[in-house]
Amino acid sequence: MEPVGYAVVGLGAISQQAILPAFAHSSNARLVAVVSGDAGKAERLAAQFHAPRRYTYDDFSACLKNPEIEAVYIATPPGEHERFTVAAARAKKHVLCEKPLAATVDECRRMVTACKKARVQLMTAYRKYFEPASLALKKIVSSGDLGRVDIIHTAFTEFRPAGDTSPAWLFNRKLGGGGPLMDLGVYCVNTSRWLVGEDPVEARAVRWSHDKKRFKEVEEGISFRLRFPSGLVLQGTATYSSVLMSFIQVHGEKGWAALAPAFAFEDDRKLTGKIGTKPINQEFTAIDEFALELDAFAACIREKRKPEPDGVQGMKDLVIIEAIYRAAKLGQAVAIRYPRAL
Repeated sequence: MEPVGYAVVGLGAISQQAILPAFAHSSNARLVAVVSGDAGKAERLAAQFHAPRRYTYDDFSACLKNPEIEAVYIATPPGEHERFTVAAARAKKHVLCEKPLAATVDECRRMVTACKKARVQLMTAYRKYFEPASLALKKIVSSGDLGRVDIIHTAFTEFRPAGDTSPAWLFNRKLGGGGPLMDLGVYCVNTSRWLVGEDPVEARAVRWSHDKKRFKEVEEGISFRLRFPSGLVLQGTATYSSVLMSFIQVHGEKGWAALAPAFAFEDDRKLTGKIGTKPINQEFTAIDEFALELDAFAACIREKRKPEPDGVQGMKDLVIIEAIYRAAKLGQAVAIRYPRAL
């Protein structure tokens, strides 16, 4: 397959640590350009990662006119996803967009609409769909070996104390859309939906902030409960006040299975559990999940098929997250209502 040419828009930590290095491990994706609000950073990273072209945000229209670029990978703060996605769609470029898809449901809807109208692909960058340990857990759940799934426990935490090097946008509601629920908890929500193939209908939640000065616009932590039509109950937590860790545990009538770490990409992970009397004990070495994601989207472009997860799935997660925030604000259960367009 002829590699798809990509431009990476937004050159923050995730791009430098994971997205840009992934092109060296990709079979079907080629880095053509980098785009940043900082011309110096664009020049430096273009040289470091061998990108033939570099642009600033002000030059994005010129980037989109480059015929070598077929797709853009958007890795800016969520509040900036819409403008870059809509511009790319109008230029007939396919879009792979980091999670969460946007800062609000309305922004997501406009992104999905723009890509649909332009007949270009829009994929939400949930790399767990391609990572072997997550796929192994998905296979166990989908097989029915656990029986009816009764509960899911999941969490994703990071420690971001005052004075650290966290980017300021993480604490800006307009740019981030929220705090750790948007940044981390979105993995708990999306992965659970993907595992069971079902969408929740009710949310409850409680949020907290120990450092009220730093977390004046967004939550420091949040714990939420989602109820699904089948009776499944999910209990999730996302926080910036605990050490880096993530897990997901799925409990059914006939067995249970757990993956940890579940969502971070740097560490080896273990899949454990028990079905009847048979134990589950598998170990997975950390691999380049971003290269798998780049190749998967490239294949969708070349084969002209809808990606999974697409933009609608990313928008559904924002519908759920907004319901969680409302539940925390009101202190009561909130029904999750999905727009008809979904």
